[in-house]
Amino acid sequence: MYNSKITGLGYYVPENVVTNDDLSKMMDTNDAWIQERTGIKERRHVLKGGEDTTTSMGVKAAKIAIERAGIDKNDIDFIVFATLSPDYYFPGPGVLVQRDLGIKTVGALDVRNQCSGFVYGISVADQYIKTGMYKNILVIGSELHSHGMDMTTRGRGVSVIFGDGAGAAVLSREEDTTKGILTTHLHSEGQHAEELSLIAPGMGKRWVTDILEDNDPNDESYYPHMNGQFVFKNAVVRFSEVIMEGLQANKLAVSDINMLIPHQANLRISQFIQKKFGLQDDQVFNNIMKYGNTTAASIPIALTEAWEQGKIKKGDLVVLAAFGSGFTWGSAIIRW
Repeated sequence: MYNSKITGLGYYVPENVVTNDDLSKMMDTNDAWIQERTGIKERRHVLKGGEDTTTSMGVKAAKIAIERAGIDKNDIDFIVFATLSPDYYFPGPGVLVQRDLGIKTVGALDVRNQCSGFVYGISVADQYIKTGMYKNILVIGSELHSHGMDMTTRGRGVSVIFGDGAGAAVLSREEDTTKGILTTHLHSEGQHAEELSLIAPGMGKRWVTDILEDNDPNDESYYPHMNGQFVFKNAVVRFSEVIMEGLQANKLAVSDINMLIPHQANLRISQFIQKKFGLQDDQVFNNIMKYGNTTAASIPIALTEAWEQGKIKKGDLVVLAAFGSGFTWGSAIIRW
């Protein structure tokens, strides 16, 4: 058995900055209201008609991660792409990344676990490497939310939260099993699936043809829905559980954590977890203030920034944790 080690990290966000004041010109909201509830000051949105797509942002992040890993693109054995906002309904963006990077005909897997997508992707890649099947795997989380938001007062409870961006990691084989990704832990609770969801288009509910035929401007089924308070209450419980599960599986304690990278869903959730575990500010990394919630991209963007800023060092215990739509949640325990 081997371990997998993160050997390269990269991220990309669009240049277009959208502040809370910018949003207040489109809907009945204001900077104080948004910051009080989410901690977000600004986010990035792709420009309509521009070149940024879910795949192209992922490709840009991947190129940086591959270069930093010190390998050639054709050393990549497998691609895992996590997103809820693919370029096409099908095929998924994994194969588009393979094409656009000009990588040989390796396998490409798409992960649809929303906010937990990157942690799920890391777990899948880790298992492939642990068993010896692959040596270098590219894992991407990328999201383009802004084109699918209800940017009116009706949709402000959701639309003020999300931003666009991508992050990527290269996982490589590590011979020393005391280093790299030690364990990952994944869970789901589908009975709450509709509490954070986008129902249409979908084969079981309303397909594209139904939406076009009805042409109903008041149809909200193709906009995201979130029961915010219910999601918050579940998130703080599941975050705590899955972090402790990971620590206990490795006979570690909260005091052993050098850096916690939580999914950037809401600054209040991160602060709640930090306070509950008694962690100092330098033990938790948050960047939701700048980027909003970028769903599957949030952890790799935050992980890359923390590493770039020297906040993660060799030998550190790094914990990744996520919770989101599904409900799904997970953690990864990493010895850097």
